[in-house]
Amino acid sequence: MTMLTLFLIIGVIVILLIASAFFSSSETALTAASEARMRALAAKGNERASAFERLREHRDLLISSLLIGNNLVNVLATSLATSMMITLLGESGVVLATIIMTIILVLFAEVIPKTYAFNHADDFALKVSRPVSIIVFLLKPFSLFLRWIVQVMIGKENRDAAANREEELRGMIEIHANTSDAEAKEQSAMLASVLDLGEVSVDEVMTHRASVAMIDASQEINDVFMQVMSSPYTRHPVYSGKQDNIIGVLHVKAMLRAMGNAASHEKLDIIAITDIVAEPYFVPETTPLLNQLQAFRNRREHFAVVVDEYGDFRGIVTLEDILEEIVGEIDDEHDETMTGIWPQDDGSWIIEGRTTIRDINRALGFNLPDNDATTVAGLILNETRTIPVPGQEFRFYNIRFRILRRHRNTIERIRLWPEIMPSPPSETS
Repeated sequence: MTMLTLFLIIGVIVILLIASAFFSSSETALTAASEARMRALAAKGNERASAFERLREHRDLLISSLLIGNNLVNVLATSLATSMMITLLGESGVVLATIIMTIILVLFAEVIPKTYAFNHADDFALKVSRPVSIIVFLLKPFSLFLRWIVQVMIGKENRDAAANREEELRGMIEIHANTSDAEAKEQSAMLASVLDLGEVSVDEVMTHRASVAMIDASQEINDVFMQVMSSPYTRHPVYSGKQDNIIGVLHVKAMLRAMGNAASHEKLDIIAITDIVAEPYFVPETTPLLNQLQAFRNRREHFAVVVDEYGDFRGIVTLEDILEEIVGEIDDEHDETMTGIWPQDDGSWIIEGRTTIRDINRALGFNLPDNDATTVAGLILNETRTIPVPGQEFRFYNIRFRILRRHRNTIERIRLWPEIMPSPPSETS
């Protein structure tokens, strides 16, 4: 072997090693780069980011093309090196060529380029997106052939892409939340709540009918005015005869406008509530919050009447209720300050029976189930299968519950505390 041939082979091997480093680093950068940042750059007109997005849309072709290219140049480089060493050293050159090429490939074609690409994933991905796109196009027939062989041998992979994507998002949110930054934890809680909107139904966040300020359509306008002015709400369901018969929703603005027009003609007594109410918007209690939020947006509504499967009135849900499920409690100057949860000096809590389980879990850090009951009173009834009397105590889910007050068959007030705490003195109410 002449010196010229020797240097020529060495030069080809070096070129192949550079190509191997390119394939390895490109694979790492294109899989580790931030999709969110690339999407933002593509939206601003960055062509390289657009090329990146096109590559990620067909990730299977991208990976297979890079693997084909990488293995091709590695095998070729190793074969040339082995042939050269056999020519120079004889049969013993096989072992030496294997050792040298293994070290060189691992170090200079794998570890170093992949480490660099991982540490500079976004910038490196932008640089290699276009050349890799050309390689993927050229190797596409081979990639499709290999994919067909894989499918024949092991079958098609059955994966729920949406579910996997959601799990990935939840994992990223958990990582973001595991910091000492209070703001980061609050942001993570909001993001997690957004993902949960599709799993939470309207009946879990609605205001129950027992707590709804309602108006009887047969009332005089002056009586309705006094009732509305003493209420902190701007919209009130209007019923006729019985409360299940909702015939409309009265908005404070509509009432004041009608009263103003009538007062100018001194005909206030002729106003009929049924003439100024808006048509009620009914929704099933099982509607997911995500669907209801979209419905509010499409209808430009902020208020809905919730009914059960029989059409009976269950409560009301507002746009604010859904937003509070995401961002937490939203209070304004007209909101009532009572939340239904009062901490006690001994570490226990007194809670209104109508307080929702979700509110208790959020406020106190509990993990009470809300699958079969919405309120804490409903949870007690569901677990005990009886209507308890004041003074009775129950233990479930590592929490003690003491009934403090009951009106007819309704549990109005409960005292609860974690079971590890000493029991407070007996109380009567």
